[in-house]
Amino acid sequence: MHPKSNERHLSPHASSLPGGRGGRSAVEAFQDNPGLGQSQSHHPSTNPVPDLFLPAGSSAPQHHEFQRQIQRSRTNNVDSLQHTALSIPGPPQPFPTPVHSYDHLAGSMAHGDTTSFLAGASGFQMGDIQYIDAPHSHVTVHAGSGAGDRSTDGWELLLSYTAPAALHNSRARYDAPKCDEDTRVEVTSEITAFIENSDGPRRLLCMTGAAGSGKSALQQTIAEKCGGNGTLAASYFFSADDLNRNTVNPVIPTIAYQLGTGNTPVKQLIKVAVEDDPLIFSKSLEDQITNLVVKPFKQLSARGLNLCILPCAILIDGLDECSDEDSQAELLTSIRKCLLVDWLPFRICIASRPEWAIRTALEPGGHLHRVAYHIQLSDQYDASADMRRYLQRRFEDIGLSIGDPEWFTEGNIDTLVQAASGQFIYVAMVYKYVSERRASPAVRLKIVLSWTPHMGQMARPFEALDKLYTNILLEAKHAYEAIDSNHGRDFLLLFRAHHINIRGVQITVNKHWPSAPTFSETWLGLEARAEEILISDLHSLVTIRNDDGSARLHLYHKSFSDFLEEGSRAKDLFVPEARVHAHFAKCFMRRIIQNELDFKSVPDCWEELPFPKPTRVALGLAVDYLPALLSKAAAAAPVSDVLDLDDEVAHFTQNSGWQKIDNLLPLLYYRTDGFLPWCRRFERWIESLRQYVDNVKARRPEVAAVISGFVADWKRDKNEWRRDSQEYDDSD
Repeated sequence: MHPKSNERHLSPHASSLPGGRGGRSAVEAFQDNPGLGQSQSHHPSTNPVPDLFLPAGSSAPQHHEFQRQIQRSRTNNVDSLQHTALSIPGPPQPFPTPVHSYDHLAGSMAHGDTTSFLAGASGFQMGDIQYIDAPHSHVTVHAGSGAGDRSTDGWELLLSYTAPAALHNSRARYDAPKCDEDTRVEVTSEITAFIENSDGPRRLLCMTGAAGSGKSALQQTIAEKCGGNGTLAASYFFSADDLNRNTVNPVIPTIAYQLGTGNTPVKQLIKVAVEDDPLIFSKSLEDQITNLVVKPFKQLSARGLNLCILPCAILIDGLDECSDEDSQAELLTSIRKCLLVDWLPFRICIASRPEWAIRTALEPGGHLHRVAYHIQLSDQYDASADMRRYLQRRFEDIGLSIGDPEWFTEGNIDTLVQAASGQFIYVAMVYKYVSERRASPAVRLKIVLSWTPHMGQMARPFEALDKLYTNILLEAKHAYEAIDSNHGRDFLLLFRAHHINIRGVQITVNKHWPSAPTFSETWLGLEARAEEILISDLHSLVTIRNDDGSARLHLYHKSFSDFLEEGSRAKDLFVPEARVHAHFAKCFMRRIIQNELDFKSVPDCWEELPFPKPTRVALGLAVDYLPALLSKAAAAAPVSDVLDLDDEVAHFTQNSGWQKIDNLLPLLYYRTDGFLPWCRRFERWIESLRQYVDNVKARRPEVAAVISGFVADWKRDKNEWRRDSQEYDDSD
């Protein structure tokens, strides 16, 4: 049958005509029996198309609010007051101890008796109470000079809201990572120079970098240096694993505590501020900074104190480890509004992974873009030489301890530094694993250098690194899938698809490297900029770079790519490549069904299809790669994905999907001029589809029968097109 004849472009119901082709006859029978091919499971495609396919083109516990507690006791005998010492309760217990209940006192009040607190008392005065002197008891009630409520010690109340473990020299952070004396010299010098330059135009330094790039070690090093030379005003180290340190609530109280420690005037002013407003810790961060930091220092300045002589460095590390993004943003905004003023002495350094709050604040148009000095570790500094020195020194120390200085080679160190991809966490993890005192360092080093997963493999040299990747991925997954417009989307599946695209998508002979936006729209059927939304919580591991004008995803860590590709490391987060192929096939089938082409008037060539070029390219890709994707996915994907794919193929068949392909194939493959390469490609196309038929016929015989009919038709077409091409060549 000549491809240009009107009979070639049959409508979906043309198979009812006498002498109809096998594929078309079979598909009509399939369409007339909608129950055929339906599994017992609910078919996802019987519902409206999910959001996945669109046209191409912890909460941490909060601090308990302070409540003033008045303790009253009533007794049956008035005289018993003489033998009872009045008790004034102390400040609340440190966070997060709940407010104590005084219900146990109710029993003494149950009989309705009354007691005068003044019975037998003497030596008191009303108004500004100094003390009460009662027989057999003496109670002093502290008070101020009449302003505010002085029944609570402000400094003690402040302490109850701090997070002592967040200090750089806290016992909870014993042996915290820090830089060797001769490593990260360039970065530490830059930060130190910023702190010491009190006349510099910028008072805020933000250091961002990928997970494991050494931000916390740098902050710890700077904190110890500033602590040693007297310039450290305060430090605060967030921690996602510590319920007291993964929230912003203790940040300002902890900083205020450090500002007042060792400085009596500052301490007294902060103490009075808390006593004037005991509920200050329940107010906004801006109010807390204003009342506990700005106003006390303003009063000192008004009294003639030169604030420049005071310690100036305030270091905040791990902002991204605060559990709430909005709180991260609030802290940054409050610091900008309150602390970045000329008359205050502070130089503030904040370190964080480049996640949403700090990333958007530092981007052009962000509120910190013009006021912050920005250090980007992953882009501006090559830590390879520092990592080499780090490993060299520690491996030499191990050699001294075991009496074998030749237990490692320079080549071993070079291999490890290369594998680190510029991330200090990798070499630190290697050293920690190799230096296990109950094992041979040489044996464990060999495990790291040659480790490959296999059944029964007990060694886990990358366990700490894998935990880091797992935590980041899980947080990003939960955040992405919680958005209503992302309902029904599988974050891990979509990200794995983009990960595969980084090295190139190879379905048949050719490999494709589409840009990230093109890949999102053409291969995954997502909306514009979907890839940016997908990785919005993964900027500590992934970035988008513009290479030659094409936006492409880039992983900071080679070891992260290894993690994604190995099930024994990613575990429940692992997505097999065959599952991604199955997803591609589903997206392509939906694209073919949903195209609005009038098949009664198909043009003579592909370029004349009445669609914009990107739509034509996407449709051609779908038709060209669908058989290979079906074959690959059915042969290797997990069983649940294969069964789900079978449902999708049955739906595609019922909705004339193969008929639409039948009408499009001549435009895609038929050539009279130079047909041979296209003929071979068409042969591979038919063979891939035949392989899928062989795979699916045991599960869905009725679907396989329909596809087999079309396969037979297309084999005949291929032979006919070959003859046409030969006749064309002979005519020359």
